[in-house]
Amino acid sequence: MSQPTPLNRRQLVAAATATPALLAGPLLGAQFLPRDQVRLGVIGIGIRGRNLMNGAFLAQDGFRVVAVCDVDTNRREDGKRRVDERYGDTDCAMFLDHRELLQMPGLDAVVIATPDHWHANQIVDAAVAGKDIYCEKPLTNSLREAQVVIEVVRKHGIVFQTGSQQRTEYGRRFVDACEHVRNGHIGRVLTINVGVGDPSRACDLATEKPEPGLDWDRWQGPVPERGYNSVLSPRGVHNHYPQWRSYQEYAGGGLADMGAHHIDIGHWGIKRDGSGPVLVLPPSDPGALRGASVVYDDGTRLIHGGPGGTTFIGDGGLLHVDRGRISSVPDEILKREFGKDDERLPRPANHAANWLECIHSRAKPICDVDVGAGSAAVCHLLNLAYRHRRELHWNPKTWRFVNSDGTGDNLLQNAWLDGERREGFALPQI
Repeated sequence: MSQPTPLNRRQLVAAATATPALLAGPLLGAQFLPRDQVRLGVIGIGIRGRNLMNGAFLAQDGFRVVAVCDVDTNRREDGKRRVDERYGDTDCAMFLDHRELLQMPGLDAVVIATPDHWHANQIVDAAVAGKDIYCEKPLTNSLREAQVVIEVVRKHGIVFQTGSQQRTEYGRRFVDACEHVRNGHIGRVLTINVGVGDPSRACDLATEKPEPGLDWDRWQGPVPERGYNSVLSPRGVHNHYPQWRSYQEYAGGGLADMGAHHIDIGHWGIKRDGSGPVLVLPPSDPGALRGASVVYDDGTRLIHGGPGGTTFIGDGGLLHVDRGRISSVPDEILKREFGKDDERLPRPANHAANWLECIHSRAKPICDVDVGAGSAAVCHLLNLAYRHRRELHWNPKTWRFVNSDGTGDNLLQNAWLDGERREGFALPQI
């Protein structure tokens, strides 16, 4: 007799809503897992993936990490060891290829913590496989990737959380700041300064002896092939943030690495989630690595440069916020009380908890895909301003560069929407 097809997770949640009967999950190793426990695969076990796994997902009872994936043998095995130690068994599966992880029976969701150049392809693969997704920021490494992931995630009904955890954590300083800005406590916002690192640059690293146990070809994934260098993928299990972040083939430099966080807060403060700027301006100094800016349709300007963090400057005051501090000029701005009709922002316990709650409710998390794609897009626009040193006109609705009069696509500039991709890594047409 053939076995019945097992219900998927969404069907089980629907059934649980319709009946009070207790629903147990499929057998995993020697254990039954409760159906409200989300079975999670972690893709990328470098320092960020490891910290996320240890600090958020292994620590939260609502998740069960069932698999790890990494192109480096040492990191992959270290990830499995950490998971197995947490649960006291040997059940955690290991994968070299994320596509094989996505085929694992019973898998509900994935965490993507790979280098930025892999995010878009892995998001698309996970969404098509029907897995809910938590992906690190910056969400993508190009403008076209940002548009594609929004469309694919929406098409497949995925609950998506971008790892822009300043909206939920750090003593809720960023929540406080954005509530004051949204309620007009600094007046009309004129400019936003984002104090973060340099734009990206072309990779010029020399070729080194390959690292044993590393699938270097798979690490490169969608980008043009080059020789191995330990700056890009450090040898073994490392405890630092690698500098692939500096190179445009793999990431957006310090501008995008922390800029995705602080631009996200800028957008949150001025209610620009799901939209973007219309004008991109290079710095006035042709050699400068600070000073590029974007302008929104109401004239608000976001500038790359200034003190670390996000600084909102309005016609009635100034408010500065970073992970360890918040201040205002005048001081009284932060002392203002909120009225019953003022706008207040959500305050979930933490970023992982917010995603977990939304996986069960099927609501949108606080940093949904269009939020992450929008902050990443501004990073890419600023990087293009530094790379090409020219004024750019952008249509945030069509995700295209347009001519200076606002009409017609600019064909030259639209060639910059995506980088060169290796054969076999094409993104869907939308």
